Amino acid sequence: MSADSTSPDSTAGPRGPLHPTFVLHIPDADLEPEPLDPRQIVAGNPEVTGKVVWESADGSRVRGIWQITPGVVTDTEADELFVVISGSATIEVEGGPTLDVGPGDLAVLHEGDRTTWTVHETLRKAYAITL
Repeated sequence: MSADSTSPDSTAGPRGPLHPTFVLHIPDADLEPEPLDPRQIVAGNPEVTGKVVWESADGSRVRGIWQITPGVVTDTEADELFVVISGSATIEVEGGPTLDVGPGDLAVLHEGDRTTWTVHETLRKAYAITL
């Protein structure tokens, strides 16, 4: 991407490097491999890709895009709000609800939630995490 109003350029905008102003079309965004820990994989051969589009100076807040292909994985969550862009999954929260998510759904997970993700169709989401 070029450093213009459509790309997350860390030097863009009048507010400096930590507050860029940009637009990113999520369905077409190029993502980088983010290998899973093999101990997280319960079934299938899921692959994860992602892109951090903004991170606070202290690393406590992260915004980005994340994608996972079909399979079953476990995770321990951070505080997260996300919107599903495409695909579908069932997220079982240990001791909590089971969430069926698909395009247009907004979901909230809490720090320490132990989850099992059953990904039915490659899922892409935009997220905001607080660590």
